[in-house]
Amino acid sequence: MKAMLCVCFALMLAGCAAQDRYVQYETEAPKSFPKLTAIGYASLDVQPATEQSQRVLMAMQASKIAAYRELAEQVYGQQLSANSQVSDWMLTADEVQASVSGIIRGAKVVKSYPAGEHYVTELELDFEQVWALYQQQHRSQRVKQVTYF
Repeated sequence: MKAMLCVCFALMLAGCAAQDRYVQYETEAPKSFPKLTAIGYASLDVQPATEQSQRVLMAMQASKIAAYRELAEQVYGQQLSANSQVSDWMLTADEVQASVSGIIRGAKVVKSYPAGEHYVTELELDFEQVWALYQQQHRSQRVKQVTYF
């Protein structure tokens, strides 16, 4: 009974101790910020438009989306799914699917230009800019000071 009382008293003290301090946080920046680049291509001839100017605009947009996809692949990676079927010890079907998902913030278009029968868009993602944007929404923190009362 006496041991049980001591355990209960110790637990009560431990519960009170957590409320007797003030923790002050400070944001800590990474030591280095990489820059990623990505290039997207789109064919001018296959765009579904009758006018050349419309095909150019559509190819511009398609090449920009392709460049953003490449950036997302670099940042988040690609998810691969594969399926193979074997019958009578022979490969009868082989299927591979790839997908990428993520949000890219802070990328900027470096160049966008026609190159022969294609349209090309070059993007750059500076992680210093990404970090600054992220800090506006989610402040990462480290303990700066703990004051006990």
